[in-house]
Amino acid sequence: MAQIQAIKGFADSFPEQSRIFEMMEDTARKVFPLYGFGELRTPIMEYTDLFCRGIGTETDVVQKEMYSIPDSKGRSMSLRPEATAGVMRAYIENAVHARESVSKFFTIGPMFRHERPQKGRLRQFHQINCECLGPKEPEADAELICMMMEFLGRLGLKDLTLQINSLGCAACRPAYRTSLRNWLHGLGTGQLCEDCARRMETNPLRVLDCKVPACKALTEDAPHILDSSCPECREHFQTVLRYLDAEGIPYQVNHRLVRGLDYYTRTTWEVVSNSIGAQGSVAGGGRYDGLISQLGGPEVPGIGFACGMERLALLLQGSPLPERRPDFFVAMLDASCRDAAFALAQSLRRAGFAGMLGYECKSMKATMRQAGKSNALHTFILGPDELASGRVIIKNMGTGEQQSIPASEAAACISAGK
Repeated sequence: MAQIQAIKGFADSFPEQSRIFEMMEDTARKVFPLYGFGELRTPIMEYTDLFCRGIGTETDVVQKEMYSIPDSKGRSMSLRPEATAGVMRAYIENAVHARESVSKFFTIGPMFRHERPQKGRLRQFHQINCECLGPKEPEADAELICMMMEFLGRLGLKDLTLQINSLGCAACRPAYRTSLRNWLHGLGTGQLCEDCARRMETNPLRVLDCKVPACKALTEDAPHILDSSCPECREHFQTVLRYLDAEGIPYQVNHRLVRGLDYYTRTTWEVVSNSIGAQGSVAGGGRYDGLISQLGGPEVPGIGFACGMERLALLLQGSPLPERRPDFFVAMLDASCRDAAFALAQSLRRAGFAGMLGYECKSMKATMRQAGKSNALHTFILGPDELASGRVIIKNMGTGEQQSIPASEAAACISAGK
């Protein structure tokens, strides 16, 4: 019978890899509540129309990358390719705006995009997302960026570059779109790749995000969107930069930074690493003031960011992780000790200690070899003599010292480090 393999772009994560993900999740759950964020869990599948309306029909995500299936009534459903649209749907459907003026959520979980797998990019990937809904003020933008940089800093990541830009608003961006489209037409037909030739008409800002080297070179001198910003957008952006300066957070203004999703307005940013190859963006976000109303909700501003966990994991490879050793290993030398060994392991766990039970009855030499492989701090040994006397042998695996103690004192001996 043929061996069944994992689907291309879908990866297994064994405990040694999962520990890095656990560290990221634990850090997120420590940092984000300091800024008033709480965890929201949304479904991994939504109606496809949510992503078409939220992300934009002209994006590569919607046109090429979603995993979609029809339900029994013929309605198209999709595995989520990103988290923000689902958060907005939950926010609108549950009328959260009616009970609080500012809502702060973070989400952690898998996303799905059918794209070419490569280093740091899988078809099932994981993201940490934060969404702040309600405030339109630049302080919210700066606060979110500060929180993101604090999160990355607590992970121990260095040599990261914060790139930032402003995409303007509904009042000033149309004029820039027209200016940019006219400039792109001036390049002449056939100069841009096939995707950019299409984007030039439907969404010219996306041309600036093209990764094809020839297109990047051709558009090097494209007009800057900041030059077309209205006074309100310009003041908003300068205020955000002023707060970042005050906090000592370095940044680079990147005039080509437009992000891949249509809903962004005003402040947008990415954090880039030069250590993980072509897919160097490890986090990014921006403001999306019109997204909630676009999805049928009220006129509520919003801003958020996402961190790609696989890409962060690449940067964290080789980083020291907190040592995690079992507190105990319970070994039995004879089948008559099985019940007592099982009861001892359970009593230690109820006392708050982590450990393992040796299921097989082995010789003393084989038992200690098995205990050593467990990396436990203490080994408890039960044989017929110990069973008859109500005692157990405890061995400190660090010092090699061992002694016979009453079984009832096992937990106290671990606490004392004996």
